[in-house]
Amino acid sequence: MHKQEECPLASARVLEDQASAKGRVLRVAAGLFRERGFARTTVRDIAAQVGILSGSLFHHFANKEAILAQLMEELILLVGDAMEAQLCTATTPKARLKVLVACELKAIHGEIGTGFSILVTEWRSLGAASQRQILALREHYEQRWLDCLATLKAQGALAAEPQLARHFIRGAAMETWHWYKPGGPLSVDALADQLVALVVHP
Repeated sequence: MHKQEECPLASARVLEDQASAKGRVLRVAAGLFRERGFARTTVRDIAAQVGILSGSLFHHFANKEAILAQLMEELILLVGDAMEAQLCTATTPKARLKVLVACELKAIHGEIGTGFSILVTEWRSLGAASQRQILALREHYEQRWLDCLATLKAQGALAAEPQLARHFIRGAAMETWHWYKPGGPLSVDALADQLVALVVHP
């Protein structure tokens, strides 16, 4: 008898571990990097908000860049986990795109991880070695999008080229940080439906 494939469970990440000191450092750093920027945030700022001495922070991270690098890595993996857990229930390419858009929006607005926008705004703050490491994860993350958009293109449901459509969706999603209010009359899922409708033919 064929066993029905189950959706994978999201794997544990340090960022989401409420009991972990390292997780607290990452969460605090994410908020500060998003609000002040990486350059204007000091190790002392992070330690003060976590409630530890600055020197104690170096038990967990070699330096401030190491915090940013692990934070970016964890954010990509967390959102990827959420996507994979939901994609197995999406039966059409359009439904799969809705999952991708909704998960990215939830990451931007703090429902998955926190500080997802720093992947764009603070990319240049990473050194070359860290950029290479994060870029490999980003390429895997982006491939989910391109595969889905390419299928829609092949079906005639997408007019734009998949890469351009992805750039448009990413930019539109990131821009919602400036105007969308979570908890308002428009839910994140409804917002995702609207964004999908902008690029996919009925």
